[in-house]
Amino acid sequence: MKLVIVESPAKAKTIEKYLGKGFVVRASVGHIRDLPKSNKDAVDIENDFKPKYQIVKEKQKVIDELRDVASHSDEVILATDPDREGEAIAWHLAEAIALKKPKRIVFHEITEHAVQDALAHPRLIDQDLRKAQEARRVLDRLFGYDLSGLVWKKVRYGLSAGRVQSPALRILMEREREIRAFISEPFFVISADLKSQKNEAFTAICKEEPKTDKEAKRIIALGEKGSWLVRSIEETETMRATRAPFTTSTLQQVASTRFGYSPSNTMRIAQKLYEAGHITYMRTDSTNLAKEAQEMLLNTVKNEFGEKYTAPHVYKTKSKSAQEAHEAVRPTDAGKHSVGTTDDQKKLYGLIRARALASQMTDAKVMRTRLVANIDKNEIPDFVINGSRVIFDGWLAADPDARGEDVELPQVKEGESLSLVAMHSEARETQPPARYSEAGLVKELEKRGIGRPSTYASIIKTLSDRGYVDKQGRTLIPTATGDVVSSFIEANFEEYISDTFTAEMEDELDDIANGKREYAKTLKAFYGPFHQAVKSKDKIAKITNMGPAPAEFPCPVCGGEMVYKLSKNGRFMSCARFPDCMGARKEDGSIIEPPKELDEACPLCGHKLIEREGRFGRFIACSTYPKCKFVKKDPAEEARTKTGVMCPVCINEGRANGEMVERRGRFGLFYSCSNYPDCKYAIKAKPTGNLCKICGALMMEGTKTIPERCSDKTCPNHNPHKLK
Repeated sequence: MKLVIVESPAKAKTIEKYLGKGFVVRASVGHIRDLPKSNKDAVDIENDFKPKYQIVKEKQKVIDELRDVASHSDEVILATDPDREGEAIAWHLAEAIALKKPKRIVFHEITEHAVQDALAHPRLIDQDLRKAQEARRVLDRLFGYDLSGLVWKKVRYGLSAGRVQSPALRILMEREREIRAFISEPFFVISADLKSQKNEAFTAICKEEPKTDKEAKRIIALGEKGSWLVRSIEETETMRATRAPFTTSTLQQVASTRFGYSPSNTMRIAQKLYEAGHITYMRTDSTNLAKEAQEMLLNTVKNEFGEKYTAPHVYKTKSKSAQEAHEAVRPTDAGKHSVGTTDDQKKLYGLIRARALASQMTDAKVMRTRLVANIDKNEIPDFVINGSRVIFDGWLAADPDARGEDVELPQVKEGESLSLVAMHSEARETQPPARYSEAGLVKELEKRGIGRPSTYASIIKTLSDRGYVDKQGRTLIPTATGDVVSSFIEANFEEYISDTFTAEMEDELDDIANGKREYAKTLKAFYGPFHQAVKSKDKIAKITNMGPAPAEFPCPVCGGEMVYKLSKNGRFMSCARFPDCMGARKEDGSIIEPPKELDEACPLCGHKLIEREGRFGRFIACSTYPKCKFVKKDPAEEARTKTGVMCPVCINEGRANGEMVERRGRFGLFYSCSNYPDCKYAIKAKPTGNLCKICGALMMEGTKTIPERCSDKTCPNHNPHKLK
């Protein structure tokens, strides 16, 4: 018997179909080892930056099961993903299960041919790839923990910095400062509603945009008096070139533009399609297509659209770090028009298929027309209307959503007289540069060489989770917290969050992966100077305010000036005389009532209770917080949060009255034991009261399509729709 180990149960299920008898496929369910949360125990800096890995919580059971199956197997084959992360997981599996020279296979699509071909060409674990992933993980830990510690001390407790997250935040803040500094200027857009001799109506726009109302009125006055005619008509045939098949970043960008998907959501959907065998591996910066794949796409184009639509193309990958052995994101079987189990999967697959087919099709031909009109005396600027129509659709036949609308112009001749119906003037102001969308930020990160395909989605998610950006529609807007953190890091560590440093560090990690650079030397060259730079800033003054507040908001207590400050709930106004005066306002100017001492003792420690303002309104708590964390609950609210489901951990350990209750955390609602902090059992959704028939854990509410699921992520019943 041969044991094949992959990351996910879904991938295992797909591969099993192609292996037949004599093989057993098991899943590690992601990473099984990681660095400990405490930085003190994470990396042995003195011993060549050796990481001290530990088993991921709840994965010991998985390791024990894999070890048991491996002990009864003739051969163990590691078939994790074909990138650094996958190589690292394979190595961790070999270490944790104590495998001796396991075979390593890689494939970029989960098809029978690809899997069988990989089995015929096994290799050893690529230690260079594994070390590159380890270097990134250790580097990010050292950078994040050292710099975050300083940010905690000098800005506010609980904030963080990161090797790639901080440069991304800087990019957003640079644009935000441009917007703040922008001074709008007025201008006028003038239009003329015209009719041809055949009574065809159209609207032409003035080429010039006057800065003053006086000049706009002059143009309109002359236009209304003059006789209009067609000055010129220009027709130009242009080509709309085909585009390369998707890389990770271009897939994230187009999915955001077309469907409004966030990068992280796009990758989740693509992961499902890959694991089901429908598309090639979705983390890639290569636009390369295998010869067999190109032939498949060309045959599909020929069958669906005809011979004249086929045009073989080879695309040069722009990213210098791209691995040409990898392929672009494409369908594994282009003959399948629609696949997937959800609407999102079907939409994304359709997009990937259309782009892949279009990459091997002829250019589209477009006729662009430019009509110029003016009055007979030519005393005013020309008025122009542009039109376009597709005369041969080419690749647009496969991707009609990229076509846009045809704009047909009236059939007129040069010199033909026109009738003026009306003229209009619209006052406008110049606009500042637009904020980045998620798709725009991904494009900018790739352009600057910051991050890699596997990190784009997580970068944006981290910025959002940390409260550094707000997402309004598709636009990313830095928060006050993001502003102060980025400003502090830019002022003190500009070198370490620059485009140059970040991109060069990515190149060095690539060199480690290619065996051209040593792990320990790379980390030592970075960490020595960086650690000294952090230490040198230890005595700089703490940031106590973020500048003066508007004069229209005086202190509600003493009437004096106020300044902006940062709390864990965001920016607020504080009296400039604090702590002598406790006056405060919210960012919108409303008054924050000071803490009010109550004539009631804390039942835990005996100190007085106080009523204070919190993120979700006023509440009553112990005056010695955070030493005593007692919070008095409103009886009605406390009753509402109870679920009536007893905590299984407390039952097993003999604790009384442990009930699952609703709580609000940093990432929203969750449910945990009422005996916290003595019991820290928690689940993500409301418990139903039922127990899992497979593992015995609490069942919790799911979605419309999956009403109930197991609360244990490692249990197959956590995804009951995937069970046979």
